[in-house]
Amino acid sequence: MGDIARASFLKRMYVYQSERFPVLAHGLLIAAFTFSAISYSRICRGAEGFIPFNTYVIGVFATFTLFFLVRIFDEFKDKADDAKYRAYLPVPRGLVSLKELKTVALVVGIVQILIIAYFQLPMLLLYALVIGYLMLMGVEFFVPTWLKQRQILYIVSHMVIIPLVDIYSSGLDWLLEGAEPHIGLAFFFAVSYLNGIVLEFGRKIRSPEGEEEGVVSYTGLYGTRGGTVYWILILSVTLLLAIAASVFAGYGLLAFLILGGLFVLCALPGFLFIIKPTTKMSKIIEYSSSLWTMGMYLSLGGVPMLNNLLFG
Repeated sequence: MGDIARASFLKRMYVYQSERFPVLAHGLLIAAFTFSAISYSRICRGAEGFIPFNTYVIGVFATFTLFFLVRIFDEFKDKADDAKYRAYLPVPRGLVSLKELKTVALVVGIVQILIIAYFQLPMLLLYALVIGYLMLMGVEFFVPTWLKQRQILYIVSHMVIIPLVDIYSSGLDWLLEGAEPHIGLAFFFAVSYLNGIVLEFGRKIRSPEGEEEGVVSYTGLYGTRGGTVYWILILSVTLLLAIAASVFAGYGLLAFLILGGLFVLCALPGFLFIIKPTTKMSKIIEYSSSLWTMGMYLSLGGVPMLNNLLFG
């Protein structure tokens, strides 16, 4: 560890991103996330084709870097717990310092503002909305102790950032084209919000031997069965909202069958985990959560748009 800690800043940041925010994996997911939000908005509005490619690329840059800022803000919010219970993470083990991450965040923020202001000036209002909420998250809404004692309130308040970024992404369509946002977007944003909850629960469902002292897990809070049942229930509610979003987009029976099939595929590991709670199956639940999230976005926006673009 000593050698890497003395390495150049760029090398250390490369290791940091590989552990905490893998650029390639997150980039692909966020590109699909942005594409789907724009696509769903255009499909609901009945708009022809897709937005200009350069507009989309700038939008992906903005959403990717916004989520990167969320990661950096989390490092500051979690610094005490990380130092106490997770000394293996990059910041507590000395790979990068909070001062360095603060500098990175400031540079990223300045570049974001300059690029958005120059190329997509109307988007600055939605950008300010996301950054404003991120700032509130950074100070835990001014009630850090109270909030951290209430895990569910903590997570439901923090997950609001995901639909806010979704609003920003969809604005690359309706805002830049001077149109009103379609009512169906409300259901798309609700799906986006619950997708975040699904991911949060999914990565914190642990087998009994996988629990860590001082590290929050939903199986630790609600028991192996209870935490997993909550995860399945959240999947179920998300499915219902996705079906409603599909109706507003004018999708037919095939879309409902695809969504239902995806639900069965992704929920199955949860039922198997209840029967036999192994570390391997808890990891499969985490992967299923990611598959569910990607599947939701592609089903509601990405795939229908690609179908329209390729086959008319």
